[in-house]
Amino acid sequence: MRRRGRCTVQGLDDEYWVPEHVREWLRSLGFTLPLEDMEPHIRAWDRWMRALGDFYDYRDTDGVGRVYEVHRRSIHPAMRVCREWGSLLLNDRTQVACDAQECTDWLAAWMARTGFLASAQECVVRAFGLGTGAWALWVDAGAGEVRVRRYDARMVVPLTWDEEGVTECAFVTRAFWRGKAVDQVQLHLKGADGAFFSPSKALENDSRAAGSSRPSSSPLEGAGEDGTYRIVTACFDRDGNRVEPEGVCPVYDTGSVWPTFSLVKPAVDNTRVDMSPYGQSVFADAVDAIQAVDLCYDAMMSEIDNGKMRVFLSDVMFDVERDGKGGRVSIPFGKGDCTVFRKVMSTEDTIQEFAPALRTEAQARAFRVALQTLGDLCGFGINYFDLENVGYVKTATEVSADNSALMRNIRRHEHALEGAIAGICRALLAVERRIGVGLPDEGGIRVTFDDSIITDTTAEKRQDMDEVAAGLMEPWEYRAKWYGEDEVAARRRGASSGSAASRGGSDGGNAAQDGVPGRGRRREERATGAPARMS
Repeated sequence: MRRRGRCTVQGLDDEYWVPEHVREWLRSLGFTLPLEDMEPHIRAWDRWMRALGDFYDYRDTDGVGRVYEVHRRSIHPAMRVCREWGSLLLNDRTQVACDAQECTDWLAAWMARTGFLASAQECVVRAFGLGTGAWALWVDAGAGEVRVRRYDARMVVPLTWDEEGVTECAFVTRAFWRGKAVDQVQLHLKGADGAFFSPSKALENDSRAAGSSRPSSSPLEGAGEDGTYRIVTACFDRDGNRVEPEGVCPVYDTGSVWPTFSLVKPAVDNTRVDMSPYGQSVFADAVDAIQAVDLCYDAMMSEIDNGKMRVFLSDVMFDVERDGKGGRVSIPFGKGDCTVFRKVMSTEDTIQEFAPALRTEAQARAFRVALQTLGDLCGFGINYFDLENVGYVKTATEVSADNSALMRNIRRHEHALEGAIAGICRALLAVERRIGVGLPDEGGIRVTFDDSIITDTTAEKRQDMDEVAAGLMEPWEYRAKWYGEDEVAARRRGASSGSAASRGGSDGGNAAQDGVPGRGRRREERATGAPARMS
């Protein structure tokens, strides 16, 4: 958290990992770090996403023992898989609605102003690639502004967790203060004593608690009797020395009883490290398929490159020039020309062509099988990346019938994602109330995903309008389902436009579609007496 200081994050560095001095500081506070067990896997997934490593850049030896470097071409299949999941699950038609219409309107305006959905999609892409991502609140108390920042697995350090989810977490990023890079650590803790985190205070208790990385007895305990979350911020220079940038608040009480962060993970069980709070990459079990795709692609490219026509010309076809030493040399066609060759001391067959036969058809079949295998192992179904019939346009109903695996996996991932979205929105509303924004209690939070790829929303709307006309569905229920309105607003607006909605049939269905801000399925999270835990 910051007031109006000079410490600002300059984006996410692809090569940034939690530095050792930050890890030592967290250990000195009594925390154990689950990142260290998962880091080798996260690093490997990161390299596959960027198509780096020994598979893509290696050394080979020719027949006479000369060593040369080889680069394998890639279409970045791992990154393609992650981007596909990001675009399928989140887009600008995703809606978040609350029981209180005022909160719904405020959230819609806030998302439009901050570009949350676009950033959230990128978070999902990284989370599905590295196994874990996160949203966390960032507060500028001086400006009265709350934003949501995104992190990926390299920057997320869970501190307290169980099978139900993570309740406390640290986030590590690179920031710049007065032109110097600093490592900024923000701990989202349920109750924290500000003096405990002062650089002048020494650690008083370094005991570890079983089942939790948090100390069993320390100033961390007892300071949060009100059960609210506090954001603790610490900064270190590159040498590991603690610094206190101007305007950065060491401990900020958010006033929220809800977790001020949400972890984003694919609905894939972590089989790499037991009981880890981290998730697993969506392509973790498809690495061999990724290699197969790039092997086939590189083979096709090499086949085309090596299969170019070669032209052999006799010496008499080349012009000559003086080399400055009294000799005569042939003028080449160009240094980069690999298709024209000179036949030395030859006068017969002045022009001879050689065009090797290409095997691209067989290689394309192998490439297709590799893509199908990749799609199947990553949850898209065997036909999602199929190269055949790419020009055939299918309806949503046909997609659902032909690719039931994709439909099932979208539902699973949406179920995991909706809790994270609802959780961070609930915490956002709580902190906004804390800094003075007049918002009522939001009640239940509903997340509507755009499922038009697998659901024929036009047919669903028409069917619902027919039910409204038949008296099986109330007009306000239709508006609540498709417009994301709360019951009070839906009843009021439904009554004013009841005559248009009651016409039913195809006309009514078309009229009802005009101005609909989003399409898809609605999920609802009901408020309970305790903060929701993310799974």
